[in-house]
Amino acid sequence: MFNRRTFLAASAAATAFAGQVRPAFAATRAPLRAAIDKALPESVARLQEWIRHPGIAAENWRIDEACDFTMGLLRDAGFQSVAKVPTDGCPGIFATLDAGAKRTVGIYFMYDVKQVNPAEWSTPPFEPAIVDKPGFGKVIVGRGAVNQKGPESAFLAALHAFKATGQKLPVNLVLVAEGEEEIASPHFHQIARSPAVLAALKRCDGIIIPSAAQGRNGETEIELGAKGPIEFQLISSGERWGRGPKGDVHSSLHAMVDSPVWRLVQALHTLVAADGHTPAIDGWFDNVRGLTPRERELIAMNAAASNEAEMKAAFGVKVWINDEPWGKALERLASQPTVNIQGLVAGYMGPGGKTVLPGRAEAKLECRLVPNQTFKEAETNLRAHLQKRGFGDIEVRVTGGYDPTETAEDARIIRAEQAVYTAAGAPPTLSPRSPGSWPGSVFTQPPVAIPAGQFGLGYGTGAHAPNEFFVIESSVPKVAGYAGAAMGFVDFLYEMATIK
Repeated sequence: MFNRRTFLAASAAATAFAGQVRPAFAATRAPLRAAIDKALPESVARLQEWIRHPGIAAENWRIDEACDFTMGLLRDAGFQSVAKVPTDGCPGIFATLDAGAKRTVGIYFMYDVKQVNPAEWSTPPFEPAIVDKPGFGKVIVGRGAVNQKGPESAFLAALHAFKATGQKLPVNLVLVAEGEEEIASPHFHQIARSPAVLAALKRCDGIIIPSAAQGRNGETEIELGAKGPIEFQLISSGERWGRGPKGDVHSSLHAMVDSPVWRLVQALHTLVAADGHTPAIDGWFDNVRGLTPRERELIAMNAAASNEAEMKAAFGVKVWINDEPWGKALERLASQPTVNIQGLVAGYMGPGGKTVLPGRAEAKLECRLVPNQTFKEAETNLRAHLQKRGFGDIEVRVTGGYDPTETAEDARIIRAEQAVYTAAGAPPTLSPRSPGSWPGSVFTQPPVAIPAGQFGLGYGTGAHAPNEFFVIESSVPKVAGYAGAAMGFVDFLYEMATIK
């Protein structure tokens, strides 16, 4: 349970963290910060309740409930219009807040979370706990804590502060949310391109996804884009192949009966080169854009400013691909498309052996795409590649994906992020793109065509992993806690209102 006394002890450090702001903000900023501090227990309780409404798209579990709960949060935070947007999959949300301002800022939310194995967690993943974590301070542990409900709830806490002080926001807001981000957003384009949403988005100066962008020592990084994903399954079955068994049979029959499992393994082997990592799908590199001189410069700066040993330790690896040096590995991370096997499922997986010849095998994969690849091109190439090599019987189920995204370095939202991070004592570095993905290309490409990025102070980790957490009260002076993260969004909105 949240301890208000420990929060008060940390409040002075959090206030000092805030740094300098533009003089024009000073008179309105102080009462907003006071309101955020006063309401912190309620804000954390709100986050805890949100985590209790998970919404797992991959399992179609409690999605409608999660959507409705999120809509209630938006109404409570001051959005005047909040509407559910139907899709061919999970519903979306469209919300607006008209402050009578000259400029409008877009906000992207996701209300779904990744799957969990409760046995791997130290506390129940959907019963969020506030715990002391050495080296970090007080943190909230739960699925969605940092990806993305913690940062998103900090943004809502900023809006509650405006309500509590009776102040108008310096910008208008347009918010779109989806419940399928964790399955590669297969229907998000239906939300963004519905007429009312599209018209509202086109009025925005840019759009952000609230994030926790600080590193363990308080450093920040602004990503100017992200790779695009294509998520799919490859399924080999005796029934579809016309060879091998329709179901599991005794393994002794393999002397005269074909194996759908080996069939799948052979198909998988064609997707990458002998090195085990370079994509070998026909046409995969036809449109790949190499790094620009500026992107190489940014990566070199990041390599010099970051800790290679720390990252290796965090990932549990000893070497990078080809034993490459740090800078080269970071170039690869930003520039190389990938074909990754997430999981393989076939036959008996329990203790001991079962001596069966399985009739079905499935591989779960995802690819990461770089400029100028496209999702549609990647899917077309994948299907054609398997067909050409005689694997037309392998079923290809593409379940989600979208294009890579890029935003110009001089875009208003990027310059506003730089200004806020710098004022907060967390001067940022620029990165060409994230190796991960979010559907920013839905915004940066026509018909929306606005800049898109990620922004937020604060720290958390464990996304997609057990014991995911988000820092509530930071024990690291340069890392913002929850209140500091909320105040960062206040500063960002003011910066967006005035930056040239």
